[in-house]
Amino acid sequence: MKIQRWIARREPHWQRLDFLLKKIEKKGIKSLKAPEIQELSGLYRSVSADLARAKSFQVGTILIQDLHHLTTRAYSQIYQGPRTQNWGGIWKFYRWGFPETVQKTWQYTAIATLTFLLGGLIAWWYCWSDPNFIALVVPSELITKVRDDQELWMGSIIGMEPLASSGIMINNMSVSFRVIGGGIIAGILTLFILFYNGLLIGSIATLVGQNNLAYPFWAFVFPHGSLELPAIFLSGGAGLLIAKGLLFPGKYNRSDALKIYGLQAAKLVFGIVPLLFIAGIIEGFFSPNPSVPDSLKYVVGLLLFILLIQYCTISKQHKKQV
Repeated sequence: MKIQRWIARREPHWQRLDFLLKKIEKKGIKSLKAPEIQELSGLYRSVSADLARAKSFQVGTILIQDLHHLTTRAYSQIYQGPRTQNWGGIWKFYRWGFPETVQKTWQYTAIATLTFLLGGLIAWWYCWSDPNFIALVVPSELITKVRDDQELWMGSIIGMEPLASSGIMINNMSVSFRVIGGGIIAGILTLFILFYNGLLIGSIATLVGQNNLAYPFWAFVFPHGSLELPAIFLSGGAGLLIAKGLLFPGKYNRSDALKIYGLQAAKLVFGIVPLLFIAGIIEGFFSPNPSVPDSLKYVVGLLLFILLIQYCTISKQHKKQV
């Protein structure tokens, strides 16, 4: 191999990779167009091969160091992605980045929401049409408590609020991550969990409605549910984004599509966790509190839902005005 000729032939590729990396480092991965993302991946592989070849033929310490630095930068961007390095970056993400991601991916969240609502509607229909249907979905001890004792089950939380709150948080996180992880198997598990939970909530809601306990039931659900349920729906959207990267990469190759849609899903996850944390505190300490009037619980739930909608729909135009 003639070293100088090889360097002259390969140098434009090194410069092109450096240019794309500087663009990402300055403006983020979104600044690249789809062909440039594909080009970045190909350049990384070819420059990695150039580094190995340079080491084999001992072309010079400086050139090897430059190629090593170039491939390290490329690896960091392709496989590790952007990293938030300070509290200002975290604040910026939660102030603007998360709402922007919610708006860009709203179609997937809408599909997740409709899947849940479909399950609830089917449950409502069958529960009124066939009294035996409830027993297929709702635990028997809960049915007995509502039908026979004419009571709700939330009183068990009183006196053990810290333990109940932490348990609720863990359970909600577990459900959310299962919904997200379901995207790996083409989104089938994601849709199933959403549908089944809709079926369960719809059956329970019908059960309490049939026994004249709907008002206190929804007074309990609404304060924390105004955050918890949207978080679950956003989890479903994240799972469906992963499924899209697997099934419908579109103009990207599958590997790049998974990186792009996976990054959007990750941003949704970072925003979902605080919502579930707050919802868990409310469900453990506020929602079951008998000293709080039911009417106030409805008001708090409504206000929280309105605030969440306003937060998630904040626009870039508003950002510029602020």
